[in-house]
Amino acid sequence: MPRFAANLTMLFTELPFMQRFEAAAQAGFEAVEYLFPYPFEKQELAAALNANGLAQVLHNLPAGDWDAGERGIACHPNREAEFRAGVGRAIEYATVLRSPQVNCLAGKLPDGVNRQDARTTLVENLRYAARELEKAGLKLLIEPVNSFDIPGFFLTRTDQALTLLDEVGSDNLRIQYDIYHAQRMEGELGNTLSTHLSRIGHIQLADNPGRGEPGTGEINYHWLLRHIDAIGYTGWIGCEYKPRATTIEGLGWRSSAGMTTG
Repeated sequence: MPRFAANLTMLFTELPFMQRFEAAAQAGFEAVEYLFPYPFEKQELAAALNANGLAQVLHNLPAGDWDAGERGIACHPNREAEFRAGVGRAIEYATVLRSPQVNCLAGKLPDGVNRQDARTTLVENLRYAARELEKAGLKLLIEPVNSFDIPGFFLTRTDQALTLLDEVGSDNLRIQYDIYHAQRMEGELGNTLSTHLSRIGHIQLADNPGRGEPGTGEINYHWLLRHIDAIGYTGWIGCEYKPRATTIEGLGWRSSAGMTTG
């Protein structure tokens, strides 16, 4: 059966961040993920994971000035040094937190930059990150993000991500397949997962519209989760959705789908 990781950026938001680890464990989760660990000390995060018997399965590379609206800098020419420094920082955190993989947000196409120049920058940055992460025993992911929620995002579709994997040419690079983003941009969820499972390193879920919990929208999660299990996916599925009420009240989908957290 698929295993679910609580995304602490989206779930248990009624609590201060460091209290969300305990809340996730008490709710039955055995693993967590979140956007960025960098505002916190590595050892503080590691202690929270250990105290609650949790594995960390994912965090992102540094993604520029998030509060100013940046959503990654991997496709930004002339910021390669900043990107590479971020790779080193991500490796330091992932090593201490025993997180096996790190996600790269490509970012928005910068003003005044043509797509080919941005793509060239992205490919070179991904080659560097994949190589450095492999040395540390870590996997690199790259995530298509829908252009409705983040207009101007450079990477929006699975087929684009696949061509990037081909061009980068590293066995250490995989796709982070976010079901919500994929549904908004292309649909064909079951077929895409079946066809490209070997190139998908991590899955995240939310329903559409509204990025709510499974069962609140148009996606047939009863079928899709069983399909993911049937095709042999053995990784974690990150629960990156917005609960309609509290996180606990919104966890009924797990039992109704016949699934568990671990």
